[in-house]
Amino acid sequence: MTQDRNSLGQPVGFPLPGWKPAQRPPREPMSGRFCRVEPLLAERHAADLFAANRRNEDGGNWTYLPYGPFDTEDAYRKWMDATCRGDDPLFHAIVDATTGRAVGVASYLRITPEQGAIEVGHLNFSPLLQRRPAATEAMYLMMKRAFDLGYRRYEWKCDSLNAPSNGAARRLGFTFEGIFRQATVYKQRSRDTAWYSVLDGEWPARQREFERWLDPANFDAASAQRSPLRHATGEAEAGR
Repeated sequence: MTQDRNSLGQPVGFPLPGWKPAQRPPREPMSGRFCRVEPLLAERHAADLFAANRRNEDGGNWTYLPYGPFDTEDAYRKWMDATCRGDDPLFHAIVDATTGRAVGVASYLRITPEQGAIEVGHLNFSPLLQRRPAATEAMYLMMKRAFDLGYRRYEWKCDSLNAPSNGAARRLGFTFEGIFRQATVYKQRSRDTAWYSVLDGEWPARQREFERWLDPANFDAASAQRSPLRHATGEAEAGR
């Protein structure tokens, strides 16, 4: 990061003339070719999501989340009603464009418009979404909205031991920033948290690569990719 010096000769961060706070994310759907990302509503999405998550028979998808698994649809619905109706976190359902069914969850959280920072989290991709083009497209749509709204910093945080989440962050173009040791406690376990980010100055290159990857020409008739997603960070892993 570049730096300037003040009148005392001390190093300071680069200036932001005309900086204005970002806008808060609206409750409007984001639509792509493979999926639609829309505000989560228990009455609309709970049944689909519960059924999709039941395909994860060993419950491993819930290991690194502070809640779940849920034994019944009613319990899942009650959790949604109690947890997912606020503005921060702002929960979204990821809806498969072909079936019209909700197959995953993601949220914006730690939304700080005055600092231009926002996080993506509460990610829970059912087996119907994992390793599918819709999973990548959903993350692209949420990232694009954040930068379109004027955010300077888009964050991803996860348990440092959660290998799939760490790998996904790198593949999606996030830069690893470090580990916060013993950052939190959940499910009666200690968690070291890995921090990742994408900055506004990095977004144009990330956007071009996402759009290259999502182009219909990059997929065969079975929706299998012809070439992987490769961001310029050097950290991206092989694509889905």
